[in-house]
Amino acid sequence: MTNQRLTHKEIALFFFPLLLNVQLMSVSHTVINGALARLDDYVTALAGISVAMIIHLFIASPSYQNHTVTIAMVRGRKSMRSVLIFVGLVATYVAIMLSLIAYSPLGDLVLIRLLGTPPEVAQAAREALYILALLPFFTGFRGFCQGLIIQARRTSLVSAATGVRVVGLFGLLAIGRDYFSGAQLGAFALVGCVIIETFVIAAFAWKVHLPLERGEAEKTTGEILRYSFPLAYSSCLQQTIPLLISSIIGRLADGPLALAAFGVIRGFLFLLAGPMRNLQQVYLTLVKSIDDYKKVIRFNLLTATGMGVVILLTAGPLNELILGQFLGVEADLRHYLRWPLASCALFPILYGATNLLRGWFAGAHQTGQLGCSTILKSSFLLLAWWPIVVLQPPVSGITIGIGLLLCAESLEAIYLRIQRQRQPEKLRQLAPL
Repeated sequence: MTNQRLTHKEIALFFFPLLLNVQLMSVSHTVINGALARLDDYVTALAGISVAMIIHLFIASPSYQNHTVTIAMVRGRKSMRSVLIFVGLVATYVAIMLSLIAYSPLGDLVLIRLLGTPPEVAQAAREALYILALLPFFTGFRGFCQGLIIQARRTSLVSAATGVRVVGLFGLLAIGRDYFSGAQLGAFALVGCVIIETFVIAAFAWKVHLPLERGEAEKTTGEILRYSFPLAYSSCLQQTIPLLISSIIGRLADGPLALAAFGVIRGFLFLLAGPMRNLQQVYLTLVKSIDDYKKVIRFNLLTATGMGVVILLTAGPLNELILGQFLGVEADLRHYLRWPLASCALFPILYGATNLLRGWFAGAHQTGQLGCSTILKSSFLLLAWWPIVVLQPPVSGITIGIGLLLCAESLEAIYLRIQRQRQPEKLRQLAPL
């Protein structure tokens, strides 16, 4: 342990640029939704990009642990090469799988038969996936560069690169209108702005130039892969949650409307609650003692409470201003999702607690437990799938979807907390949480 105590100011200076980064990323998704919401067939376009993004996030999710793996493992040239091998392997797998769904009969099997997506929405999603199949190599390398910058505690550079991405997005949407329509317009704009961001973050990582030989012990390629792949499949399993929820609500009486509303709410939650996932990086980089952990817990509670208040205001008095005037969501869709959105005020606290626990297990090199926690969440939704689809409860599909989302997140937090409590006291002191 260290005698130097972590302060709230240090946490804020490290965390809030990462928060800004996630919110800027969310802004890009929200801007895309806003552009699609202004199209003539806005329900099909929004539902199509929502389903396409759920498929993409599910398949590409292993690459979203690249920054965590980089923070935890890169200690010199040898480990850097090993992490890049992992990044390349995962990106190749993701590109192949997205291409199969976009261009082969596997797409109909997944979208229509397995997910129960209405045919017109499924076609819009496939058109978006034609373009999204190009994305994994850029997001993979972006995560690696972000990890290097976070390790150097230069988190402001991460948000700066994403700011450039958002600026580029507006130009891409204007250009893309002449060549693309519907959900495919959103996919084109997203891929283009991520490519811009990747080039910028790579330049920043080169500028930071971490010392590559620091005299620290390096893991072998095999050890790094054994550490990384449980994180990768855990991240993949996390994305079964929106996938399974979409599969359930897409089969209900108001399926297309529920899918469109779920896409809008998920985009808004990504904007507000998404930054809480960076508490995992806060833990891995900053927490060195029990006192440090307590300060991070308090920081989590304060930040998550503020985000919950914003969600409540958006669902209530600011509904027309934010969702209507700013995002361009039609009145019928806004009223349909109002109360489910209000219930999401609990989500930031749950999500923050879960990511702090995930940080503990990643720091303790017990990444296998993270896969178990997501299997539990997926199993819960699989058990709920049959009775909900068969009984068709007399409530809106989006109410059911958000209820399932909150229950699944609560289950993971409870499971990880119990598993941590079962660890030996010595381990809990060495990796406090």
